[in-house]
Amino acid sequence: MIVKVLLIASILAALAWMLRARPTGRRLAVTRLAGLAAAVCWIVAVLDPGLVSWVANLVGVGRGTDLVLYALVVVFLFTTVGLYQRLKHLEAEIAELARDGALLRYEVEHRPSGNERR
Repeated sequence: MIVKVLLIASILAALAWMLRARPTGRRLAVTRLAGLAAAVCWIVAVLDPGLVSWVANLVGVGRGTDLVLYALVVVFLFTTVGLYQRLKHLEAEIAELARDGALLRYEVEHRPSGNERR
């Protein structure tokens, strides 16, 4: 039962993460800390695989491998959401640069030269 609550909470957290407008410094720090925590968990899991099975049983998952799979799905979900947001932000920046370039080109091409009379 605990694992169901954790998985649903992680999906809701990913949804809230996705709906936030812009990345902030705090968000970057949280992302880095989460990555560090995940790395430490994976190292501990490699050193003591029995601990993974124990944690899995503690949260209501039958096997440690299932818990690892669930964790990877959650990590993949957050990674996908983060990449989607980054891509969306970059597309907006490219569109703005393209508009600025088009306006600048128009101004240069339609600027009156010094030889013309008004």
